[in-house]
Amino acid sequence: MKKILAVAVMAAFPVAAMAAGENNVGACGWGSKLFEGQSGIAPQVLAATTNGTSGNQTFAVTSGTSGCTQDGAVSSMWRTAMFIDGNKHKLARDMSVGSGEALDSLAHLLGVDAQDRAAFASLAKDNLARIFPSDEAATREIVASLREVMAADARLARYTAAL
Repeated sequence: MKKILAVAVMAAFPVAAMAAGENNVGACGWGSKLFEGQSGIAPQVLAATTNGTSGNQTFAVTSGTSGCTQDGAVSSMWRTAMFIDGNKHKLARDMSVGSGEALDSLAHLLGVDAQDRAAFASLAKDNLARIFPSDEAATREIVASLREVMAADARLARYTAAL
């Protein structure tokens, strides 16, 4: 009986881990693309199952297909979104002046190299109204806008992987 209980508890860990975050599957692979934009445990489990059982995510990482890259970087989109969510007001204030601790921290989190930090701060300041369209802007909107603004800049586009 104890063995059955232990097996049941161990089997529940992956489901509990998937429920813990907003995107636990990763940003690439067929499952991630097929269930993109959906929330909840079921789509995450189905996306992870699709990626795992078909072996496509491993192939996608090695071949650079299905939304995967071969740059060798493991990005932390969820960490960036959490930072922005917890620091919206400070970040907006720092972007408005083009400097500050929250803006520097975001640059660090995105992996912006030291030689590109001034360009990042300037871009954020120049595009504040686009990145933060309102005081009530949702974190996902802010992240999407920041990604668009950075992607349009030849020097900073390479840092969008962490968004």
